[in-house]
Amino acid sequence: MKKVKSSGKGEKFADMSATAVVIDEESLEKELTQEVKTEKKGRQPKARGKKYQDLKKLVDKTKSYTPKEAFELLKKISLAKFGGSVEVHLNVIDKNLSGEAKLPYFKGKAMKVAIFDEKLLEEIKAGKINFDILLATPADMSKIMPLAKILGPKGLLPNPKNGTITPDPEKAAEKLSGNALRYKTEKDFPLVHIVIGKISQPVEELTANFEALIKAINPKNIKKVYLKSTMSPSIKVSLS
Repeated sequence: MKKVKSSGKGEKFADMSATAVVIDEESLEKELTQEVKTEKKGRQPKARGKKYQDLKKLVDKTKSYTPKEAFELLKKISLAKFGGSVEVHLNVIDKNLSGEAKLPYFKGKAMKVAIFDEKLLEEIKAGKINFDILLATPADMSKIMPLAKILGPKGLLPNPKNGTITPDPEKAAEKLSGNALRYKTEKDFPLVHIVIGKISQPVEELTANFEALIKAINPKNIKKVYLKSTMSPSIKVSLS
């Protein structure tokens, strides 16, 4: 998460976690877990073109690739050569897993971090939400909880589990600087879907980002890992 200049309340940090993740429901989700059904009842499977099907044949579904091999192959089978995102999809052991990873070559859009105060309180009451992350102290929560109906649905309510409730918000804001990326499982399933870079980045950079993410989550917490780009088949990755 890269810090950038910001005008107005809060500070901006580069972040990619909000980037839309396109999941290949047919070849990816079914491989991650048999318990998760991503297709709605009555929905017809998405038809793939001939070029996509030809590229899919280049992936050995019986093999688990090393990270470097996987990224080299991903560049060959990705239909989006410029601007496409590189996605990591994980099946983990805990459906409540969350945390932060520092990626050495992480680039993305700006996120705005705000620290709670009386002025911000009035802005929130007036419906003015000009931040992506809200930091607060435990003492602030008695004032913030009446705003739960406003902040909760937007995922902005401070929470000790993700470090947004802290006795030192200023220090927490500093920690959010750099190339930090927040990850968390889906609401009801032990699955993590996250973007770690762009398909145009060198293999070495993507591999370094991937390894930093895996280290932060801890391989012991991971059952299966797949890579894909915005427009590509999925590739199974070995962590051994």
